[in-house]
Amino acid sequence: MAGLLAPSSIALFTTPSSTTTKFSLVSSISSGQVWGRRLCGRFGVPLKKERSHFHVINVATEFNPTDKAKKLASKDSQRPVYPFAAIVGQDEMKLCLLLNVIDPKIGGVMIMGDRGTGKSTTVRSLVDLLPEIEVVAGDPFNSDPEDPEFMGVEVREKVLQGESLPVLTTKITMVDLPLGATEDRVCGTIDIEKALREGVKAFEPGLLAKANRGILYVDEVNLLDDHLVDVLLDSAASGWNTVEREGISISHPARFILIGSGNPEEGELRPQLLDRFGMHAQVGTVRDAELRVKIVEERARFDQNPQEFRDSYNVEQEKLQQQISAARSSLSSVQIDHGLRVKISKVCAELNVDGLRGDIVTNRAAKALAALKGRDKVSAEDIATVIPNCLRHRLRKDPLESIDSGLLVIEKFYEVFN
Repeated sequence: MAGLLAPSSIALFTTPSSTTTKFSLVSSISSGQVWGRRLCGRFGVPLKKERSHFHVINVATEFNPTDKAKKLASKDSQRPVYPFAAIVGQDEMKLCLLLNVIDPKIGGVMIMGDRGTGKSTTVRSLVDLLPEIEVVAGDPFNSDPEDPEFMGVEVREKVLQGESLPVLTTKITMVDLPLGATEDRVCGTIDIEKALREGVKAFEPGLLAKANRGILYVDEVNLLDDHLVDVLLDSAASGWNTVEREGISISHPARFILIGSGNPEEGELRPQLLDRFGMHAQVGTVRDAELRVKIVEERARFDQNPQEFRDSYNVEQEKLQQQISAARSSLSSVQIDHGLRVKISKVCAELNVDGLRGDIVTNRAAKALAALKGRDKVSAEDIATVIPNCLRHRLRKDPLESIDSGLLVIEKFYEVFN
């Protein structure tokens, strides 16, 4: 039996003016002729005298969920990932990552620290712990079959029309954004020339489409080009990515957890980018000799036999997965007293934190930590644990200040909370 049909791209066709479809690029015959003459003259395509409209429609391709699952399984077996439970130390970084998996609305993590401290290894090891989600089969945007906020335009229209959608259960995806990526690769591209010449698919989804409802990881984010930083900021703020090319406008959901890592010695981040990250984790080089030896030995074991090493941590990994799943389920029932909310806002105000993102993120992170610990009420201890990571990167820089910004936050916390 043939596989399910699913939209994988978008195509450009000419149709009679009496036909109406979505994504119509021209609203009248005269404007369509002017727009067509410009593009056809530009690309050397002969212009027909017949009056026509340009429309963007979907192209269906065969999609077999079973074959895709087999390919993913074989890919994982070829490239084993270091187990998250095997990471020694770096508790602050690991906690920030877990809290964002529990509540993606925290807004991501910025991880800054020395070279060779396991930043990239820890982030990529998070893949095994990510919970499963339901997606519409074959949809390039990982649309949620239930939540309209996470649906692509086509999926939403099918739902409104009452069509039944094929649904798959899959792991949350993690997408690596390379430093050398172009804007078209990140946002997606519309090939106008190919569309006009051949009448075939014109839109190729980018990394932001793949990262929807997942994690977007940028290694060495402080070295990323400014124009890509602006693209990430726009998508992270709005939750949507819009591609505008030659009169064509295509939008799709792009809600993701933004995780960045970098070395502060290689350059500072722009303030507006720092503020977009919900939490900030600092990692340092381990100084204890015994601990360093343990890290080296564990890494040697993994390099020698990755699969056997991963199998030895199966119990710890499954325990973490269950803990994360339980925390995500109970997060909505976690409460925080009004008095604690007032004290959080007082700390932010007295530290001169700009805006209200600090207040919001601290409340969310404290709730996620309480859920991770299996409690339904936030305590002052939960707030003390997360507030340095939520506020340290939001403080105004003082070049004459020698104390770490995280310590300033802790001092103000104990002053306010007594």
